[in-house]
Amino acid sequence: MPGRLKRITLLCFFLAALCLFLPAAGGEPQQALDADGVKSIYLLPLQGVITAGQAAFIKRQLDTLDPQAVQAVIIHMDTPGGLVDATLNLSKAFAAAPVPIVVFVGPSGAIAASAGAFILVSADVAAMAPGTTVGAAKPVALSPGGAEPAEDKTINFLAGHMRSISRERGRPGDITERFVTENLTLSANEAQEQGVIDLLVPNLDALLAALHGWEGEKGGQLYTIITAGAPLQEQKMTLQERFQDRISNPQIAFLLLMAGVLGIYFGLGMPGTFIPEVLGALALLLGIYGIGLFDTNTMGIIFLIVGFALLIGEIFTSGFGVLGIGGAVSLLIGAVLLPREPLMAEGWYASFIATVVGLALAVSMLSFVVSTVVLRSRRGWKKSGAFFRIAPVAEVVELLAPCGTVRMRGELWKACSEDGSTLQEGVRVAVIRQEGLTLYVRAVDGDTQAGDTQGKESHSPG
Repeated sequence: MPGRLKRITLLCFFLAALCLFLPAAGGEPQQALDADGVKSIYLLPLQGVITAGQAAFIKRQLDTLDPQAVQAVIIHMDTPGGLVDATLNLSKAFAAAPVPIVVFVGPSGAIAASAGAFILVSADVAAMAPGTTVGAAKPVALSPGGAEPAEDKTINFLAGHMRSISRERGRPGDITERFVTENLTLSANEAQEQGVIDLLVPNLDALLAALHGWEGEKGGQLYTIITAGAPLQEQKMTLQERFQDRISNPQIAFLLLMAGVLGIYFGLGMPGTFIPEVLGALALLLGIYGIGLFDTNTMGIIFLIVGFALLIGEIFTSGFGVLGIGGAVSLLIGAVLLPREPLMAEGWYASFIATVVGLALAVSMLSFVVSTVVLRSRRGWKKSGAFFRIAPVAEVVELLAPCGTVRMRGELWKACSEDGSTLQEGVRVAVIRQEGLTLYVRAVDGDTQAGDTQGKESHSPG
């Protein structure tokens, strides 16, 4: 079993390292204009629970796009809701974007529930497919006992915010605020009839056809969307954003927090192996990152520091490779979450990640070697009944009366004289047996420094 576990873990580390070198989608240079001089259109997916990772992905795309190369962004959405902070960040990013934002809820059967309703209303152009639904945006608070209604002040704030966004986009604020206060739900046809959305189209091709020639105003500037002949570029998440998306899922983040607390608790209650403490600490940090207590840049630095600390701890403690493996994992996570600065060359990050991966794999291999040796020693111990090699002769370094300390193979051991006699310092003794970490010894024949307590008692007066 230890050999199989080692091979599986080695394969996991290899795959994790390989993922770091895969080209990140969405990082390709933007195409300026096509042959007819038409700007491209970005297509960004927004599927499932809205997390901090998805918000970071869309915000990065909006912050880095070139308005001279891109004329509009289409958000293809199907979501049951998500985190409030991520939703509000997306709403602000839409307002600050240099190009119009089109949100399309599709295909048929898709929903824009809860946080999705906020995102749809925040768009410059809102579109839905027949058979889709929007609404039910009343906030809830997550707790260990389950979901609970949010406080009235939170509901009132979000309802006012929904109304403000709607009026800014020319939508009926009295209707959209009921998404929050009354959990109002509208079908696509009802949303169009009441002015909540602008377009009702069956699919993405029909949306592009309906958007051709669409005129509007954004940031005090008039715009016209030209979709005929415009390149449609679908953007995807980077490795960092995919990682953040998975971890920031509320359910996963909560499970990681619980696993981290339990790991540290059991580790402190049963010290010695370091396995529960290391796994618990990593899970706790990931859970803290998932709930959004620290941003990506901060957590990347924290994981790098923790990784180096665990590697140093492996050097100075008998962690049997556990601390080294935990340090390697922490370094890999820190490399993925490494903060990026615009003034740093892109090649620097690639070389840094390669260095971290190489160090992590080297430490992991070394730790596995140490772990393998320890496991083999334990198997030998179970067969022979003795974990340590016992030498036939030791030397007393602290008076045995009848128990004290002896030196065996350069190590200090607790020892007791087998017959209860007193043995002076410097006496050479034969090791008779071992019980746990205690040796039972007797003086080597012919050693005159041994003191026999029974003999002394026989010469006492009386």
